[in-house]
Amino acid sequence: MFDLADYSARVKDQVEAFLDRRLSASGGGAPRLVEAMRYSLFSGGKRIRPLLVYAAAEAVRGRRGLPAPTLLPAPETLVAAAVECIHTYSLVHDDLPAMDNDDLRRGKPTCHKAFDEATAILAGDALLNLGFQILIENIELHGLPSARAARVIGDATGLGGMVTGQVLDLESVSRDPTPERVETIHRNKTGAFLRACVLAGGLAADADQEQERALSSFGADMGLAFQIVDDLLDLEQTTEQLGKRSHKDAEQNKMTYPAAFGIEESRRKAMELTERAEASLGLFGPSAEALRGVADLILKRDH
Repeated sequence: MFDLADYSARVKDQVEAFLDRRLSASGGGAPRLVEAMRYSLFSGGKRIRPLLVYAAAEAVRGRRGLPAPTLLPAPETLVAAAVECIHTYSLVHDDLPAMDNDDLRRGKPTCHKAFDEATAILAGDALLNLGFQILIENIELHGLPSARAARVIGDATGLGGMVTGQVLDLESVSRDPTPERVETIHRNKTGAFLRACVLAGGLAADADQEQERALSSFGADMGLAFQIVDDLLDLEQTTEQLGKRSHKDAEQNKMTYPAAFGIEESRRKAMELTERAEASLGLFGPSAEALRGVADLILKRDH
């Protein structure tokens, strides 16, 4: 019987051990900069993006009867470590006063509060670069499939995805929250990167075209479901429960799913998206058990 808690712990341990080694051998990095990077990278979190990477790679290998890679670190370890660096950079920069202006992240002072704004900006820059350095190393080690994975992540985190989503989010403050605007923002800001994590994990394991399409559909739907749940948690949970300031979206007049659709319709939509996402995994059979488990975790999470 599949145990999601055990699976999550194993993935987290492998990815964090790799990142700890990388930041311990910092190549002469300024000590305060490395300290700020480590502070943000190891501040907790569920590591959902690495989980999606590992689970997608496992689904592809299981469906095609491929053996686990013998050349270590495995491509999914490298991709998962890279996406966690890139994700952490985005959080550090999102928390800055010029962006979302947050003082708390995962129950701790945000990077710019624990250090200072300049150090936080540079720590974010360094984490973004480290993420892509790791992706390049993955290409050198594992070849073309890892290059395809890197391309997907690059597309999702730049102009075609996360950065554009953040700009649209900032521009949306105090505008009327229409369904079209909300979906455009969140498919870019959150959805594109989560889809890329799923797809990159599969591509790194050499997914074929049919598997690639299925993983893309799953990732796109779960990326949107993730953001809807995030919007609901901001309304319904306390700051202590979330580990970050609650009710912030409403206070800042942010464009959210509950603002556009209402709470109950948003909850229904998240459930519908999750069911549709899981249906797209049919061709993988039991090898996608971990992906289905992570989808359930995303839908039911409480912080």
